[in-house]
Amino acid sequence: MPFMKGRAPVRYTLRFLEAGRLVLKDNVSIFALNYNTGQRPSKGAYHFAFWHLPQLQYKNPGVQFLVFKNMTPSPHLKVYFENGKTLLSQLDSQPKDDILQHVKDVFCKSESQLLEETLAREKKSNPANFGHGCLRECMCEIPGQVPCTLWVVPPKELRGKHYLYGKDVEEES
Repeated sequence: MPFMKGRAPVRYTLRFLEAGRLVLKDNVSIFALNYNTGQRPSKGAYHFAFWHLPQLQYKNPGVQFLVFKNMTPSPHLKVYFENGKTLLSQLDSQPKDDILQHVKDVFCKSESQLLEETLAREKKSNPANFGHGCLRECMCEIPGQVPCTLWVVPPKELRGKHYLYGKDVEEES
């Protein structure tokens, strides 16, 4: 497969990108990661950018991600919020798992928040939905639809027997 080239091509598969559980809070606007290549103190930041940054980008399309290589003396993470404030986290000699846990604890939504949002998204009252637990129990309650056969006897043209056989199967008595 031609797209499966490069180092660790699994990072760009849809299954890997969707498996990421890092969803940043709504007030995060810019996520800037600074590290130096080839230095031991920056090794964890490099591996974090290599493995977890694609998932972060996929799960947070409205956030701008910046990666600066070999521009600072020590690795750090700087997050800019919508209200203009910034938060700086030093990543000097930290492994990628510690950085991941720090980002998850400080900048990401909690599991309960994510669960609450998914439930709210599913519960949205769509007027096209009907049935038990929705706004309407039956489709006949929607204006412009054929009335329910429970309340109104349909005309013979709308019954299957009349249409299929072309004659009155049921005798009116």
